[in-house]
Amino acid sequence: MTFENLGLIEPIQKALKAEGYTTPTPIQAQAIPHLLEGRDLLGCAQTGTGKTAAFAIPILQNIYTARTEQRGIKALILTPTRELAIQIDESFAAYGKYTRISHTVIFGGVSQNAQTNALRRGVDVLIATPGRLLDLMNQGFVRLDSIQFFVLDEADRMLDMGFVHDVKKVIAKIPAKRQTLFFSATMPPEIVKLSDSLLTNPVKVEVTPVSSTAEKIEQSLFYVEKRDKKHLLNHILENKGIETALVFTRTKHGADRVVKDLNKEGITAEAIHGNKSQNARQRALSNFKTRKTRVLVATDIAARGIDIDELTHVFNYELPNIPETYVHRIGRTGRAGADGKAISFCEREERPYLKDIQKLIGKTIPVIEEHPYVNATPVPTSSEVYSSRPKSGSSGNSASFKKKWNNNGRPNNNGNRSSDRPQRDSSQSTAMPSRFSRY
Repeated sequence: MTFENLGLIEPIQKALKAEGYTTPTPIQAQAIPHLLEGRDLLGCAQTGTGKTAAFAIPILQNIYTARTEQRGIKALILTPTRELAIQIDESFAAYGKYTRISHTVIFGGVSQNAQTNALRRGVDVLIATPGRLLDLMNQGFVRLDSIQFFVLDEADRMLDMGFVHDVKKVIAKIPAKRQTLFFSATMPPEIVKLSDSLLTNPVKVEVTPVSSTAEKIEQSLFYVEKRDKKHLLNHILENKGIETALVFTRTKHGADRVVKDLNKEGITAEAIHGNKSQNARQRALSNFKTRKTRVLVATDIAARGIDIDELTHVFNYELPNIPETYVHRIGRTGRAGADGKAISFCEREERPYLKDIQKLIGKTIPVIEEHPYVNATPVPTSSEVYSSRPKSGSSGNSASFKKKWNNNGRPNNNGNRSSDRPQRDSSQSTAMPSRFSRY
């Protein structure tokens, strides 16, 4: 199937050709025909499936073919993060460049002046984050009484970030007669309840279940002490064949620390997270895309929605405590049939997270056993550690965990092991071992 088979109008086909698009992704092929007919849609799709085009293209076409003199916002796309909002706006600009359909994006963290000026001029499509939208609604800059198309994107992240209450406030201001598109990578009970309240006889599209990982992503696991993670990351990045790498941490402070450590080693790196200004985040992302910066270090929320072409390597510097997040992280590489590599570091207290991840994806991640910073402590059994999974943000020192490890993080083995890992030989070459050459 090609885009020409989907019954798209000439201005949109012309724009898609200019972007180099010829074949729709599965979610685009499944969703676009139904959306052109005005159906509600429930889409379960993870990062990298092409869902933005799946809703942007039919919205543009439906607005274009129903051209009226009526002023007012006709389509509202609600999304949880500024980065994702900006990228959706860029998609509308690309696909609608020959339609004369106006659009703008509003988000917090920056002055509202440029945004309110655009709203005064009038727009057909508004892409927004919940907080800034409600703020401008309360100030009288935004009216939603002419909305015909409503998209709730990344609904599960809306829930995670505590935006659901704000989302419901926005929905209360939208006409009941509308076409609603609901997208979520995961479907926890709260999200199912929300979707049921918004959708009328929806078409259901599910592409690549959240528990699956792309076949072309080569996954590998390194057991390493927490204190040695920075050394191991630098060691692997000595391979100049790794031109760009996206490194994930669980916390903002952790992201800044990794950047500092890499910069000390002469590796160009920048961080994006919630404490960075909008300008700083966009600059860091731009530098990474243009390869001025080799390594981008990100937290999960800040990275959601980031679309980077030809990204070959993703590092889980810290394993996520939510197993689905692992799938989202590594899904940023190996896109569009390309090869990708996902490299994960696992310290002792993260092994419960690893168990949950491997259970979700249905496979055991191959372990790289030979590296200079290997943690030689035997992997604990499920009865020893997994029964006391650390909570998010905790140190993991639960009662059963303390039985196995002393306060210094060493195994309680009655002196049978003089060291919990082999020390790196100072005479050892820093050249990449042959086993690492594929990284």
